[in-house]
Amino acid sequence: MAKTIVVGLDIRDLRIAKTGARTYLEEIYKEFQKGRPGFRFHFFDTSIPVYTGRNKFFKLIEQARFIFWKQIVLPAKAAAYGCDILFCTDYFVPVMTLNYKTVPVFHDAFFWEYPEHYNKYWLMTFNFLGVWAAKRAAVITTPTEYAKTTVLSYLQIPADKVIPIPEAPKTLMRLSGNATQSLTLKTGKYLLHIGVFEKRKNLIVLLEAFSMLRTAGYLDFSLVLAGQFSPKSDMDGSAEIINAINHYQLQDYVLMPGYIHDRDLAAYYLNAELYVFPSVNEGFGLPVLEAFQHDLPVIVANNTSLPEVGGDAVLQFDPYDVTDLLNKMKMIIDNAALRSEMIQKGRKRLEDFSWEKTANELLNLFKKVK
Repeated sequence: MAKTIVVGLDIRDLRIAKTGARTYLEEIYKEFQKGRPGFRFHFFDTSIPVYTGRNKFFKLIEQARFIFWKQIVLPAKAAAYGCDILFCTDYFVPVMTLNYKTVPVFHDAFFWEYPEHYNKYWLMTFNFLGVWAAKRAAVITTPTEYAKTTVLSYLQIPADKVIPIPEAPKTLMRLSGNATQSLTLKTGKYLLHIGVFEKRKNLIVLLEAFSMLRTAGYLDFSLVLAGQFSPKSDMDGSAEIINAINHYQLQDYVLMPGYIHDRDLAAYYLNAELYVFPSVNEGFGLPVLEAFQHDLPVIVANNTSLPEVGGDAVLQFDPYDVTDLLNKMKMIIDNAALRSEMIQKGRKRLEDFSWEKTANELLNLFKKVK
């Protein structure tokens, strides 16, 4: 009889993350809680509250606690529970391994690509402990082929040590028309973007294109930017967004409801006319699939992982060409047949992704490397 494989999952990041990295951990956590034949799972968390504010002194203390957790507490827990695999979804795994193998997830290569957006202590931690531990890991997983290629361009390791395993859309509650009526009455028709207000999200281009759309006579449309400022101050683009809204005199037409909780997120997708994703860098791009989930046509920038995730179900545009984005938005708004075709293609594309499939691919990988 085959030996049961014991998997430890670090879930401490659920106390911190609010973006796609949180979705990944939440959904994998749910799948592993269901159990799988031949596997036993342990979930490792801290009982101490985690600081998530912007005070530099307390952030420095929190970083020290993070290092202590990853390099001392987590290895001890994994060893005590007899883990064969220790799986961490936030880039960092312990350098020290005690009769178990480590598998980190690298959602992207932002630490390398945008070093100016991280404080020097985080960069030192990543470039020393993070990279060292990643090179010692059994394998590294990424969400896309694009992310794999990018990670390999910075990490000098064999290509077969980085395994792309796709993600899937967040599990959202489907709502009835009555449940979303108040949002529709408040906003009317609207374009939608959901995500943290980081500079790489390229929302200034979206705001300029939306301003041009209104100038072209599409006066019954609003723009909803759902999200919040980036917790990393050097990456935050909130000030530029507010300045652009004021510059284009869009104060009455751009709605910024802040961070949207899961219980309300489906309503924003269901009532939108189309989803626009102008980002210049994504490791995956979960909102593409979430939009497909709610029969929403999607326009994406033609770069990084977004064409890979969207396939033939999205329209692509040059993220540095505002007119290109404007024309793609008008195409979908004006062409009911195109809109219907994109919705059908989105449903078909969605069949390639599920968290059950993601979890099963991970577990098959764990079998190979244990």
